[in-house]
Amino acid sequence: MTNKKFTKPWHGIPREEIPWFPTLNEEKCIGCELCYLSCGRNVFEVAAQKPRKAKVANPLNCMVGCSTCATVCPTEAISFPGREIIWKLERQHKIFKIVHEEAAAKKEKLKLTELKEAAEEQISETVTRKHFEIAGQFGEKRFLKKLSDLIENEKADIVDLQLKVPTLKGMKENAPGFMRFTLTSTKMEEIKTQAGKIRELIKENNMVLVNET
Repeated sequence: MTNKKFTKPWHGIPREEIPWFPTLNEEKCIGCELCYLSCGRNVFEVAAQKPRKAKVANPLNCMVGCSTCATVCPTEAISFPGREIIWKLERQHKIFKIVHEEAAAKKEKLKLTELKEAAEEQISETVTRKHFEIAGQFGEKRFLKKLSDLIENEKADIVDLQLKVPTLKGMKENAPGFMRFTLTSTKMEEIKTQAGKIRELIKENNMVLVNET
């Protein structure tokens, strides 16, 4: 089936005015199906029953200037017009102004794509959450208060905080406990600096950083 996507004007020249498509010699065709497989524009069809001869079913789907099918054909059953046909059309229609405009648009599109990919890569590398697990004495060190003060003026917060101690009296008597919490950005921004401050707080209070993810 002729596909409108493949038959758009070629640099301003209507596709119907360009006699560029393959001619197939059925006697030479051995039904290898290489032309059918190598063409991504459905130019060829191949009979389901033997002899599986190919035929040019949708000639205008052919990409102007492409001759891959003829190159791979083992029996040289496929041929194309001479390239001078295309060169003559280029001169007659003075297509190079259009080509330059299309090239500029392609470069701009590639530039935007590269910028988008760079931005997406940067976002994917941005750390906005950090999970901490620490052990140590939480009683007299007032670690929770220090942790709260640390993030007071930061664009971050502590969530999912859990503190496990043997007993309340035991915590007051400096029995070791276990704490886990998640540091998260409140503005979807990088939190490496805040995470570094928390590591320093853990170190200053002789806590053990059990895990950080």
